[in-house]
Amino acid sequence: MIMPANEVICTGMIDRIGLETSNITFKTATNSYEEILPIPTHKVGLQKVAELLLDPETGVIKTTSEITAVGHRVVHGGSYFSDTTIITEEVKEKIKELSELAPLHNPAHLVGINVAEEIFSEAKQVAVFDTAFHQTIPVEAHKYAIPNFLLTEHKVRVYGFHGTSHKYVSEKAISYLDKNSKIITIHLGNGCSMAAVKDGKSIDTTMGFSPANGLIMGTRAGDIDQSVIFYLVKSLGYTPDEVNSILLKQSGMLGLTGYSDLRDIEAKAQEGNKDCELALLMNAYRIRKTIGAYAAALKGLDAIVFTAGIGENSSYMRNLICTDMNYFGIEIDTAKNQIRSKEVREINSANSTVKVLVVPTDEEYEIANQVFQLLEN
Repeated sequence: MIMPANEVICTGMIDRIGLETSNITFKTATNSYEEILPIPTHKVGLQKVAELLLDPETGVIKTTSEITAVGHRVVHGGSYFSDTTIITEEVKEKIKELSELAPLHNPAHLVGINVAEEIFSEAKQVAVFDTAFHQTIPVEAHKYAIPNFLLTEHKVRVYGFHGTSHKYVSEKAISYLDKNSKIITIHLGNGCSMAAVKDGKSIDTTMGFSPANGLIMGTRAGDIDQSVIFYLVKSLGYTPDEVNSILLKQSGMLGLTGYSDLRDIEAKAQEGNKDCELALLMNAYRIRKTIGAYAAALKGLDAIVFTAGIGENSSYMRNLICTDMNYFGIEIDTAKNQIRSKEVREINSANSTVKVLVVPTDEEYEIANQVFQLLEN
């Protein structure tokens, strides 16, 4: 929650929704709350958030009418939305229509919007789209090599995702470097993506028409030969819906190891679990390969930026990714890599010609700021 003067008055998070061990954290300047309990759905989670905001011990408002706007991250805006938008029934219909392209996200966003409309009935509901930041990707990068009418008539193209995060951390990195720069931002969480950012503008990104491709993720396969899909349907007898479920919900790190949370996978790898060791190597390999591709696209490289839950907190993955990258001018300092901080920090060695930065993302702040700017204007 953010005030007009850019003062953050409370923060919170619900982690591992759908598991028995969902973790809730909520902090204000004077109070903090943390609890582990089952949060089966996003609806239950948002209701819990409202309870905490209203709680006389931990909360910051007396009535829901004090909330004048609620910002919602929406993953897929398709060709309909390139800017932050006040949510109407028509906007909700478009978000629903795009659910087929972001089935893990857009339906949950609609639930959040509908519940927020019930709880904060006097507030404006505002959508901030993950795809907006990537609208600057040039046509040679966003167009697929398929018949032209599929782009012109059906808008089949690279849209890119995690835009709110990539925008926030790239701006922080540019400010830290004190110059317009050639930067690769690496967002590693349950969903993972990378972006090539030149002078503050996205010129390429790993996710495409949907958030399904690119890097290996928690439950998503990432890049895969499309012939595998036809083989699963035509030769092995899976239905299209079953294949969709396999690639989005049963693959990635979960399919490789039986675990979807990297914290669990790292722990098992360090205990000698070979599947977990291999999965982490595969993940790091794909990221390193993309660093090479994006350095070519940028025609140089000033910095790489790690962010999001894994990128910010896993020294293990950062080390795995950056090892033997000195031919790109990338070399990390082992001691610096172990330090945790909420500030922008360098973890590169003195010999590294490319800065290696860890920049904590703050998508909530970026969303709140964009909502405030929209309503002010």
